[in-house]
Amino acid sequence: MTQRAYNFNAGPSALPVEVLENAQQQLINFRDSGMSIMEMSHRSAIFDEVHNEAIARLKKLYAIPENYEVLFLQGGASLQFTMIPMNFLQADKQASYIMTGAWSEKAFKEAKFFGTPVQVASTKENKYRNIPALEDIQFGADDAYVHLTSNNTIYGTQWKEFPETGNVPLIADMSSDILSKPVDISKFGIIYAGAQKNLGPSGVTVVIIRKDLLEKENANVPTMLKYTTHADSNSLYNTPPTFGIYMLGEVLKWVEEKGGVEAIAKHNEAKAKVIYDAIDNSNGFYTGHATPESRSLMNITFRVADEELEKQLLAEAKAAGFVGLNGHRSVGGCRASTYNAVPLEACEALRDFMVEFQNKNQ
Repeated sequence: MTQRAYNFNAGPSALPVEVLENAQQQLINFRDSGMSIMEMSHRSAIFDEVHNEAIARLKKLYAIPENYEVLFLQGGASLQFTMIPMNFLQADKQASYIMTGAWSEKAFKEAKFFGTPVQVASTKENKYRNIPALEDIQFGADDAYVHLTSNNTIYGTQWKEFPETGNVPLIADMSSDILSKPVDISKFGIIYAGAQKNLGPSGVTVVIIRKDLLEKENANVPTMLKYTTHADSNSLYNTPPTFGIYMLGEVLKWVEEKGGVEAIAKHNEAKAKVIYDAIDNSNGFYTGHATPESRSLMNITFRVADEELEKQLLAEAKAAGFVGLNGHRSVGGCRASTYNAVPLEACEALRDFMVEFQNKNQ
């Protein structure tokens, strides 16, 4: 087999090798059906089993309470930016948005089509280097909901604790850190996430929604954009992304085998520390974008002190088999995305490369 790349892509991102190998073995003849999982009906008994196994695994791994539905949708987190205000932002209320980067900006922009979103906290003036302090977040007791982005892929920041919102539903876009650490699901009205970072390949969007919110949907929402449509049909109202759901279930099985979310979290902390230590011990040769207290365990963003050296580092890294280290096109710099499936060995290899590059060029 060709040597696998050190994959630090921000998404679609690395998948566990064990999952890929298992899928490869099952690709032609899935569970002795004589068909691939991609060929069979989403109404078949075999796929129904796969579908329900994935839901059950996610509920168990994430300790999702019984009063929540798990939905498998399409359209990515970007469609959720629209569906949430379309369904839950009433004309006589406002929705509170906490601004921590480009994705919260996009969510806020979509909400304007349906009502009155309000920015109740923002770190834009600080170039999104940090997460707002909890005491600085002010929202109304009668707001439709409070929305945040739990991890910011472009700027490399992550929430360490979440605001208490009482009777106001807290909604979180967890696309880039879902299942990377334990989360108290009961704090949230809705959690949504594109699968392509920690859960599987692109094409599936997971929505975890509290059942009482389903009873509060706005009227006159198109059928396919109503959460109740999908909740009432177990996410099988129309043809779902069957292969993506199968792969999601296999990734969840892999997380179980690794010891669950708690074990994955410890592994993620160790991986991130390896790279952050290389930055912090470089005497300014490398500088992190995020403030230390807001640093993400999923997306490590940094710059090289000299811009020409930064270009050289990225070019040499690519030649050495490192993939995806360029920062987002909107901000530049460097970014190493260390999602669940990125192995510790890849992070250690990157650290060694960074140290060697510094020694050669400082």
